Amino acid sequence: MKCFIYRSPKRNNTYVYLRERDVFAVLPPEMVGGLGVLEFVMELELTPQRRLATQDVNLVMKNLASFGFHIQFPPNEQLVMPQYKDL
Repeated sequence: MKCFIYRSPKRNNTYVYLRERDVFAVLPPEMVGGLGVLEFVMELELTPQRRLATQDVNLVMKNLASFGFHIQFPPNEQLVMPQYKDL
């Protein structure tokens, strides 16, 4: 699974993973303002065997498949993904 990683200039050590490049519309509007204008960092190919520095790759892949995004907060902050109903 391919993903695109962006850095938040407003929040140190906060990164946004997107399933599609520059498709920010998948992010919840209430979150966007707090992240600032996201800066592209890299494109990455995710597989269950790939190790990520601070994230569980399976959780990242699940969030990308389900929501189109994953947010990596600093280690001392917990991420709780919103629960969306299937349309």
